Amino acid sequence: MNARALLEGLRFTDSLFPSGGYAFSSGLEAAVQGGAVKNSDQLARYVEDLLRGGMSRREVLAAKRANQAGAGGSLESALQTDRELDSAKLGRNSRLASRQMGRQVIRIAADQFRRSTILSTYRDAVESEQTPGHMAVSFGLTLGANGWEAEETAAAFLYQSAAGFVSAAMRLCSIGQREGQQVLGAWLPLIDRISREVDTNERMCSWSPVQDIYAMRHGGLEWRLFRS
Repeated sequence: MNARALLEGLRFTDSLFPSGGYAFSSGLEAAVQGGAVKNSDQLARYVEDLLRGGMSRREVLAAKRANQAGAGGSLESALQTDRELDSAKLGRNSRLASRQMGRQVIRIAADQFRRSTILSTYRDAVESEQTPGHMAVSFGLTLGANGWEAEETAAAFLYQSAAGFVSAAMRLCSIGQREGQQVLGAWLPLIDRISREVDTNERMCSWSPVQDIYAMRHGGLEWRLFRS
């Protein structure tokens, strides 16, 4: 990957990027209120379980397939992956959060990379509600169109997601920045392994029942800091 492609893609993983991800905890807020996550050790186990069983063969698989679609200009493949991911996300709030962030990503990507026909065509399909526009698909499609490989895209997507959990945890429980960085650093080997091992020919699936249940419970919390 050349430096320009690296820099273009990094913008979409940066906390400054206006995807709206800061407003979502992906069920972590309900887990904290429910007593499942009180410290960094419990946070690490909670997120590692989600990365292994939930996101690895769902969002990561979608991001890698979308990356290949973006690199090869295959819109139909991206649309099929998007619909499949929509069906695989069990909780309504999780689906809506993913769609909202994905729509923001593809709107900005299509506007800034106008040379890429696939990005603008996918954006039009999202805006006309022909496809859900999930975050993993928009992210993978954008980075694929900008020269990133599938493994690199998967790793960036997982890192961004993991960093989001740490950021949310620092607002929800007694975890400081230094401790948060220790947890994030400990996840890097797992992120690397998942990014390499997920096969795009596999069927999309997930198994993270604890996290799915907490994500579904979020809407019923008496008080909430996050939208989901």
